[in-house]
Amino acid sequence: MAGPGRWILILLLAVAAGVAAFLASRAWLAPEPQSATAAAPADAPAPVIPERRPEVTLADRDGKLRSLSEWDGRPQIINFWATWCAPCRREIPMLNELARDPAHADFALIGIAIDFREDVLRFLAETPIDYTVLIGEQDGLDASAAFGMHSLGLPYTAFVDRTGRIVTIHLGELHRPQADVILSVVRALDAGAIDLPVAQERIRTEVPKIG
Repeated sequence: MAGPGRWILILLLAVAAGVAAFLASRAWLAPEPQSATAAAPADAPAPVIPERRPEVTLADRDGKLRSLSEWDGRPQIINFWATWCAPCRREIPMLNELARDPAHADFALIGIAIDFREDVLRFLAETPIDYTVLIGEQDGLDASAAFGMHSLGLPYTAFVDRTGRIVTIHLGELHRPQADVILSVVRALDAGAIDLPVAQERIRTEVPKIG
């Protein structure tokens, strides 16, 4: 990307980093799952999270355009991150473990990097990531907005059931004990053992708070 467009994106990413730091200081990005029905803090702009996973098409690390619909029919873990985001980098080893865990092989794990493509490719050359990575600059910002996350506090992770419903969006760094609880709830939802409101309530009450 060259010219004014690049400088606009630099400004947006700089603002995003500031927003993320500010929200973290207010505990809005504490590692606590927030669902589409969860109440936001009184003084926080409430994200409008869609009921269903939006369609998003971005280039992968090889430059091939990939759409999230490619994983339709499977539950999905969609992690939004950036190379400049410290908690994003910290959670990558845990996400790699999830991607390699046979117990969670039914889940599709996709990382969406909202960052400059050259920076992401440089990062990937040095840091192994064992799951699909899609990369977007302005289109990455658009993808985040499609999930209702206009403020771009990173990282955050959307959990989607096999029918395409967004079950919850976890704000902040994701830890393995939290992921395991959320995945077990999504699996129970997909099996028909519980309905969506029960699943969301279980996530709100059962996912451990860390940090």
